[in-house]
Amino acid sequence: MANLKEIRTRITSVSSTRQITSAMKMVSAAKLKKAQDTILLMRPYAIKLQEILANLSDSDKSSTDNPYGKNREPNNVLIVVVTSNRGLCGAFNSNVIKLSLQLANEKYKNQLSNKKLFFLPIGRKANDFFTKKGFQVVKGNYNHLLDAPTFEKTASEGQMIINLFIEGNYDKIEVVYNQFKNAGIQITTVEQFLPIAKMPEKKKDPQMKTVHNDFIFEPTKEEIIKELIPKSLKVQLYKAILDSVASEHGARMTSMHKATDNATDLIKELKLQYNKARQASITNEILEIVAGAEALRG
Repeated sequence: MANLKEIRTRITSVSSTRQITSAMKMVSAAKLKKAQDTILLMRPYAIKLQEILANLSDSDKSSTDNPYGKNREPNNVLIVVVTSNRGLCGAFNSNVIKLSLQLANEKYKNQLSNKKLFFLPIGRKANDFFTKKGFQVVKGNYNHLLDAPTFEKTASEGQMIINLFIEGNYDKIEVVYNQFKNAGIQITTVEQFLPIAKMPEKKKDPQMKTVHNDFIFEPTKEEIIKELIPKSLKVQLYKAILDSVASEHGARMTSMHKATDNATDLIKELKLQYNKARQASITNEILEIVAGAEALRG
């Protein structure tokens, strides 16, 4: 059994760790509230904008000339991976990296073997992983997008990614990130960024009447689509970053909550062990005193 000094030292160490994890939990909880409110307000706008744009693109006869919707043979593929800049958030980063590798090894196996699969990491954890493992990484530092994310910062980088597709550097671009559901659940998601995917056809209810939307466009529908598409893509990327930031705070809060509970349980076990060791030490001292007294009598 460990001596009393070792147990006391360990109790002090675990108590100090518990204070840190508890503080990190409270900080993440405060940040989560703000990030959660932001993404919940942003998500309906982003989804509706994407639906409107997809519906207009599908109904537009000139959509074949739309450079944002051209389906080319995916020779060069870019995967945008959104992680965090810091750790201590459970499996948050590893889940995104794992899904990215799965996507690369299964869907883009040929591009990976031919060195035509590229990764654009947003977040220090993704950047460190893909760089150390020797994958094709797009040069640049995009970690700042996660620090107090704003649409202005994301829009400039989003335009750069859009230009890479328009100029033909990449034939397909996908985004992998954690979608926020609640503080305890993050859904690892893959979304096609470019070319623009068509809206899936919904099953029509025979009892529902067909509604014909007759819109008057000013300026023309083609000009509106060309104006909306870049904005919609930037909003889509901004939404992914907001989702990831909210998911990160939720994952870190949950992880630190579990760490705090584990530290509390460990402290209880150590205190019980300390009391047993102390009791055994006192008993040994009493036995030694009694044995010494008996020896003096003899």
